[in-house]
Amino acid sequence: MTIKKFSPVGFELDIYAEEANINYFLNTELTPVSESGVVNKTTNVKAHTRRKYVGDTTPSNVSGGERVFMYDPGRINLQVLPGEPFILDDGTEKRQFTFNGNVVDLHAFLKSDVKSETKLYTSGAPYVIAAATAEG
Repeated sequence: MTIKKFSPVGFELDIYAEEANINYFLNTELTPVSESGVVNKTTNVKAHTRRKYVGDTTPSNVSGGERVFMYDPGRINLQVLPGEPFILDDGTEKRQFTFNGNVVDLHAFLKSDVKSETKLYTSGAPYVIAAATAEG
């Protein structure tokens, strides 16, 4: 399993989690951003010289032109997870995730979609979130 970026629709929020772990707590499964956002982008590079090593007296020339590269908005560096940590605990499972955004948005999202009564632990006191109803 790998940690992926999720951006719930209608909220200024990014959640970084393993897909099965975050979806365990939710009624509606989240889809990772990277599954729908990978695109090829193009950029122009100027011609320039390059040295093989420091102090090289005969640098080589690199031709300019168009370069194509892959852009994945959901790709993250797994050495350091972005954002602030939070923990969800429904009494059976307790999992930790990270998020970018406001705690208010995270709370509002969870309040609208959590399966069962869950505690949300952030940097402050825990919040008890009741199970979401069909009305939202």
